[in-house]
Order: sequence, then structure tokens, then C-alpha cells
Amino acid sequence: MINPALGSVLEGVVSPKEAIAEITKADVSVEDKIKLQQLIFDQQNKEIEAITNRWQADAASDSWLSKNVRPLVLVWCITIFSLAGILDSVESIPFNIGVTWNDTFEKVMMAVVLAYFGGRTTEKASSIFKK
Repeated sequence: MINPALGSVLEGVVSPKEAIAEITKADVSVEDKIKLQQLIFDQQNKEIEAITNRWQADAASDSWLSKNVRPLVLVWCITIFSLAGILDSVESIPFNIGVTWNDTFEKVMMAVVLAYFGGRTTEKASSIFKK
């Protein structure tokens, strides 16, 4: 069991990266730091497993849409991102992607591409290990 006072170490953090940084610089024992980091690691693994289970359920479904939603989202994002980039780069077209949107596009694209290919890799690896 972890000391309840350790909750203040993670107060205000919103990402695992921030949590690890706060734990590293916290003035607590090494054992408590290890316990907190292990809890974060375990929670991340549970989240990844839940996502993988949902994707596997989608793949096993008889619905065309549930089987193809990830590739369709990937194609849509790449199309929109490419179109916006082309329109932004043509000077004769009065179209400009703001800095905020540029950052948002980047994050969405990274999430979609990593989720798609990471999910596919996980599905393939799990099917290989089952054999």
C-alpha cells in the first residue's frame, strides 16, 4: 500500500510524462518513487490492453464499418492534412493554417497514425503468439 500523503506528489499532473518528472524530483523515499512509477506503468498497460481489446472486438465484428473505421479515419486525416498543407503553400489561394491549428493537425495525425499502425502491430503480434 502506498502512503496517502504521496498523492500530493502527483497533484496537478495530467500526463504520465509529467507524473514521472514530478516523482523523480519529489522528496520521497526511493521505494515510494518506485511504487508510484509502477502504478503509472500498470495503469498505462491497462489502458493499452483495453484499447487493444476494443480493436480486436471491432475486427471480429460482422459490421463493415467497425472493421474499417480505423483505416477510414487514417485516410481521411491524411487527405485533409495534405489538402490543407497544399492550400496553405499556394500563395495565390488566400488560405492560411494558423499556428494553433498546425499544432492540432500534427497531434491528431501522430495519434491516428500511431494508433492505427500500433494497433495493427499489436493485432499481428498477438495472432502470431497465439499460434
